Amino acid sequence: MSTERLESRSADETAAIGERIGREAKAGEVYALCGDLGAGKTVLAQGVAKGLGISGYVNSPTFTLLQVYEGGRLPLYHFDVYRIEDPEEMREVGLDEYLYGDGLCLIEWAGLIEELLPPDCIRINIERDDDRDFDHRVIRIER
Repeated sequence: MSTERLESRSADETAAIGERIGREAKAGEVYALCGDLGAGKTVLAQGVAKGLGISGYVNSPTFTLLQVYEGGRLPLYHFDVYRIEDPEEMREVGLDEYLYGDGLCLIEWAGLIEELLPPDCIRINIERDDDRDFDHRVIRIER
């Protein structure tokens, strides 16, 4: 396993990191996003969508659990599992269909469903570094 450590000093830089991820992503990959509230998970997801060539506004599907975006070189299956109380709820919405689908699966708050994630998922952790600057983030990508 390798870890890439990146630093972002603004929301624009975080989105640009996501855009790079989207350009390099392959069909069937699963990205597990972790980080505190306000860390930048949705901003990163917006960049991923842009890197896939998806136009239109991308927001966190907190209340709908899943948003599917098409129109890019791969479909984006964007989950936000923040409100999940029991990981088994994810099976009921057909999580496996998306995890092993032909698009890119991006899961915000993925630590809440850790036991359901495939072992080869790509983990992205976003940490705020308020000691340096309010907008400073450390982003670790584990492959």
